[in-house]
Amino acid sequence: MRRDAIRNRRKLLDAAGETLRTEPDAATMAVIAERANLSVATAYRYFPSLDELLNAYLLEVIVKLRNYSHDCPKTGPALFEDVVREWARLIRTYGPTMVQIRSRTGFLTRLRENDEVITPVRDTWERPIRSVMRHLGLSDAYFDHALFLYNLMFDPREILDLTSTGLTEEQAVSRMTAAYYGALQGWARG
Repeated sequence: MRRDAIRNRRKLLDAAGETLRTEPDAATMAVIAERANLSVATAYRYFPSLDELLNAYLLEVIVKLRNYSHDCPKTGPALFEDVVREWARLIRTYGPTMVQIRSRTGFLTRLRENDEVITPVRDTWERPIRSVMRHLGLSDAYFDHALFLYNLMFDPREILDLTSTGLTEEQAVSRMTAAYYGALQGWARG
């Protein structure tokens, strides 16, 4: 890509994040383009739809978490818990924007269809979740469902909701992690 193309794409992604943080109900391509100091036509040249722009923004956050997960030297539950803490930190930073970006298609369907956002989610969590599953003595056959449970339980809305009740981020993560381990074991028994 040319430098101006890279710059314009970056401006649109930054403007999308800022718009979602400050006025999420106003997130349209026109508002984001204006905030990026670009024309709407230019915005559509880089992202054919608002959903594609928002997915690209979300993907950047997921890639940050994926890189953290891959570089983490820990194993077993310590690996999972460390990556969950990083997820909570990213939610603290990007959470209000990520809550606005939700698919209308179910997680397992998107996983089977190799969705462009779900594939890096799988890459991020595969090592930590499989590590926990081995620690708990659970079969790898449950991995997709373990990933589904993770997605369900560690939704940014829920983490933000828990911390808004007065729990610290660490308390929320600790309780959710314990509940997740119990859910994995219950799912495998079910």
